[in-house]
Amino acid sequence: MRDYRDAKSMAKALRETLASRDVTITHSEALEIVAGQFGLANWNILSAKIDGDTKQSDAVAFEQAIPIVRMFDVAKAHEFYLGFLGFTVDWEHRYGDNFPLYTQISRAGLRLHLSEHSGDATPGGNMIVYMRGIATLHAELTAKNYRYMKPGLQDEGSRLELQVTDPFNNRIRFVELKSR
Repeated sequence: MRDYRDAKSMAKALRETLASRDVTITHSEALEIVAGQFGLANWNILSAKIDGDTKQSDAVAFEQAIPIVRMFDVAKAHEFYLGFLGFTVDWEHRYGDNFPLYTQISRAGLRLHLSEHSGDATPGGNMIVYMRGIATLHAELTAKNYRYMKPGLQDEGSRLELQVTDPFNNRIRFVELKSR
């Protein structure tokens, strides 16, 4: 999977793909689209991020981890992740017609990759997402009256937890640490 450091190559590939479909965009327009796919306002911000990385030392630095979640049915995944949890689609990728979907969704800084590809992830995964505003999320989910899930808000002493399970048996535990 490419990352933001491949932005110029991605912009070139985007232009070539669109050109093969008789859609013409400038290189700068393609760069702006790629920046948007990474959640950045424009190419200048993405470019600065790339330049900043090349000037850093060889010290180890981890960036945000993005879980890959296995799905088997796009409509069910959209009903759960977009409709119920309130995520939005950032981008989608298929190698061609009638190929599995690989997509990125996000909400409030959390990004997830959903994949129909059999080798990408195992169904029945489990992840913990630390957050703030868990009571607000609980109220929002309760108000939606989603027919397949009625998650509770659990007080675990030092933290509050809200657990949901998607249609493919992948669990997400949203956790908010209490103030000490």
